[in-house]
Amino acid sequence: MKALVTGAAGFIGSHLAEALLKRGDTVVGVDNFDAYYDPARKRANAAVLDAYERLSMVEADIRDRAQMLDLCKKERFDAIAHLAAMAGVRYAVEHPEVYGEVNVSGTINLLDGARLNGVGNFVFASTSSIYGDTDIIPFVETDPCNRPLQPYAATKKAGEVLGHSYHHLFGLDFTAVRFFTVYGPRGRPDMMAYLVLDSIFSGTTVPLYNQGQMHRDWTYVEDNVKGVVAALDRPLGYEIINLGRGEPVLLADFVAMIEELTGGDANLAPSPMLAADVKYTCADISKARRLLDYNPQVPVLEGVSRFWHWYRDEILGR
Repeated sequence: MKALVTGAAGFIGSHLAEALLKRGDTVVGVDNFDAYYDPARKRANAAVLDAYERLSMVEADIRDRAQMLDLCKKERFDAIAHLAAMAGVRYAVEHPEVYGEVNVSGTINLLDGARLNGVGNFVFASTSSIYGDTDIIPFVETDPCNRPLQPYAATKKAGEVLGHSYHHLFGLDFTAVRFFTVYGPRGRPDMMAYLVLDSIFSGTTVPLYNQGQMHRDWTYVEDNVKGVVAALDRPLGYEIINLGRGEPVLLADFVAMIEELTGGDANLAPSPMLAADVKYTCADISKARRLLDYNPQVPVLEGVSRFWHWYRDEILGR
C-alpha cells in the first residue's frame, strides 16, 4: 500500500507512519512543523522515520490547496490517513479562526485530492470531544453529536459531515475514527500525561481541573494506531468508529500513577472545570471490534509505565 499520512511528524502521526513502514508499506508524510508546540519535538519524531527507506517526508501545509492537489496527483495514493489538524480543546476557544482554516479548509483540500485522483480509502482522525456533554454513556457512534462545546470539536464534526458528502457524491470510502485521550511515547507536551511528568521534574505548575474528579478513556498510542491501520486496510463505505479503550480512569488516579512510578510529586493547582470540557469520556468500542477487529491490549498502568520510561530516556536523558 502507498499511503499519505498527514501530520506525520506529530505524536500519533509519527507512530502511524512508523507502523506502516515497518510492515513494508510506502509512506509519504506531510507536516508543516507548526509552532503550536516546539517544532524541535516534531523534528525529532521525523528523524526516527528517516531510518526507513520507503518514507518521503514533505514539509507542507494542508491549507495550501494547490500543493495538496498536486501531491495527490503525482503520488496516486492507495489510501490517505488524515491526522494533521489544529488540536487542543482550550487553545481553540481563543483561536477559532485557525481551526476553521486547518481543520475544515485543509480537510476539503485533501478530500478533493482523494476524489480527483482515485484514492481508495480516506481515514479521518476525529475526536471524543465531538460528543460534548452527552448523557449517553458509554459514548456510542449513533449519538447525533450536534452540540459541540468548543470550536475544535465543531471543526472535527464538520470533517465527518464533509466526508459523508464526498462519499455520497463521489463514492469515496471514508472512515472517521474518534480518538479518546491518546497518550504514550512522543506524547504532545500540552497534554495532561506529559504536563504531569514535566511538573514533577521541572516544578512547573499544572492545573488540576475539578480536583481531578474527571474520568478519561486513556488509550495507549500503540492500540490507537492499530485501529487506524485496520481502518486504512478496510474500505467500509462511510463509517464513524470509536477508538478508545472502554475503561475510563479518574484523572486524579492517573496523576497518582505517574507520581508513584516516578517517586515524585507534581505541582498541581486546583482549578475549576472549564466550560469547554466534560467530566466523563468513555468509548463504546463494540463497533470497532466488529468492523476492525480492534482489541486494545495495553492497560493504563502499563501504558503509563512505558510513557514514563520514554520520558526518562528521551527527555531527561538528553
